[in-house]
Amino acid sequence: MKNLKYIFLVSIFALTFANAQSTSDTNFRKPVSETLKKIETVFNVTINDDRGLLKGKELDYADWRIEPGNLPLSLTNILAPFELMYFKQPDGTYIIRKYENHKVSVDKGKERLFYLESLYSTKEQWEKRKTELKACMIASFGLEKAPPMPKSKPLLTPKRIYKDYSVENIALEILPGVYATGSIYKPYPLNKKSAVIITPDGHFGDGRYRKDEQYRCAMMAKMGAIVVGYDLFAWGESLLQFPEETHRNSIASTVQLLTGIRLLDYLSTLKNADMSRVGVTGGSGGGSHTMFLSAIDDRVKVSAPVVMVSSHFSGGCPCESGRGIHLCGNGTNNAEISAMMAPKPQLIVSDGKDWTLAVPELEFPFIQRTYELYGKKDLVENAHFAKEGHDFGISKRMALYPFMAKYLNLDLNKVKNDKGEIDESTCVIEPKEKLLVFGDKGEKLPKNALKDINKLYEMLGEKNLKVYEVKK
Repeated sequence: MKNLKYIFLVSIFALTFANAQSTSDTNFRKPVSETLKKIETVFNVTINDDRGLLKGKELDYADWRIEPGNLPLSLTNILAPFELMYFKQPDGTYIIRKYENHKVSVDKGKERLFYLESLYSTKEQWEKRKTELKACMIASFGLEKAPPMPKSKPLLTPKRIYKDYSVENIALEILPGVYATGSIYKPYPLNKKSAVIITPDGHFGDGRYRKDEQYRCAMMAKMGAIVVGYDLFAWGESLLQFPEETHRNSIASTVQLLTGIRLLDYLSTLKNADMSRVGVTGGSGGGSHTMFLSAIDDRVKVSAPVVMVSSHFSGGCPCESGRGIHLCGNGTNNAEISAMMAPKPQLIVSDGKDWTLAVPELEFPFIQRTYELYGKKDLVENAHFAKEGHDFGISKRMALYPFMAKYLNLDLNKVKNDKGEIDESTCVIEPKEKLLVFGDKGEKLPKNALKDINKLYEMLGEKNLKVYEVKK
């Protein structure tokens, strides 16, 4: 007991001595790291500067910025002058990070959701806000300035026929000289009206050529849908037109959203396409565009954003968050954008090892509340995989298939084996070369293909302000 009293007195003395060395003669200037140690003591928390961001940083009136009883405000007061932020971890500790406009701490996301809930409590109030958000998003993306889609016919490769489905690759001219590339999976034989599903690619290795995207496209085609998986901007075959670094231009976000819209325009011309049954699903960056498309295009009837619905993360790539759409409505987030799908069926897929870790307790109840305004709470579901990470893995796909079958009137039995299990083993995983529309070396790229990012900006009534170093 004496030892404990001794330690306590030493601690008090140390703090008092430190304060004594900081006076008005120096504007009470102190190293930030020392003030954060005091915050740790005052609030009984642990703060980790694991990236050394506080090294050498000092602050005037440092200790005076501590607000008793208010840890979040105290941390903000200390860190904001250096454009730093704090993030509370699942274990209760806090870490220091550089300021990023697309990412805040989970507790900040929670605060934002409480604020958004205060804005509307009736369906009429929500519909008014939803209308304002939609108009702002359309303007922010610059969709109204886009020229009409050219009347050129899409470039299609010969079909490959597999068990119960076919595949052909497509290049669709969505803007003059700008081609969206992907693959169309159809039920085989295709002899009746079929649902339509588009699946934007995400920031995963191998792009749309990877196994998990081929599996889900083939499976949903076998179930009875016309499915299109397509490349990101300056990704996959789009690299034949625009270099990799331009994927991080804000215009990438506009082009990717426009690709989804104009693929639906094209699919609506197919005689076997049932446009009363339209679905969209994608993971990661493709999950962002799943939400955006569902919020903006009323043709979407069923939505399944995967590992992307979050109140505290809006996408680290400008192709998701580069157009400032999350400033709409004086501040929104992906949870509210996801809620714009209400009251239509939506499956939100989340996991425990990325920014969707809190969905069951945080974002999902918020979104359910919006659905409740329509009396349709049961039309939004959450499939959460607490022990999994950021992917579109088999467990997530197994949650997707029954949901799409239920709400798009697809035949789930078409993909079940003799044991009654959903079975992907009859799908053929094609090599990348077979999924290309412009040839192995891009030799079939149309002569009018645009390759100037500046002209793309001009086409959309804007100017490219992002300058790149010329690669030697």
